Amino acid sequence: MTYEEFAEKVSSVILTERGNCPVTPVIQMLQGKWKLQILYELCIKSPMRFGELKKMLKPITNAALTNALKELETNELIQRIQYNEMPLRVEYSLTEKGRDLLPVFYAISQWGLKYIP
Repeated sequence: MTYEEFAEKVSSVILTERGNCPVTPVIQMLQGKWKLQILYELCIKSPMRFGELKKMLKPITNAALTNALKELETNELIQRIQYNEMPLRVEYSLTEKGRDLLPVFYAISQWGLKYIP
């Protein structure tokens, strides 16, 4: 196959406006040791407080949980609601954008059940 034939085949693949693979930004958004596990926990129970998430994600550190939550919030997959009461209460839940990932997670879980013993 020549380079021109290769370039023609590649250009027929679905690309974003910037000309790259649409899966790449999604993988970048979800990469990290804890992000998928946090999203999973919020799928099961939402809203959750920081301490509840920390208990479910042992042995995560406070710093790792804080960083992952901030990145998920920046990517609009979760929302953080702070209640101005004493003691201070903060809850995390999935956004609509985060809930839209549920069918994707379901499909991945079905693939896993089929191919991973």
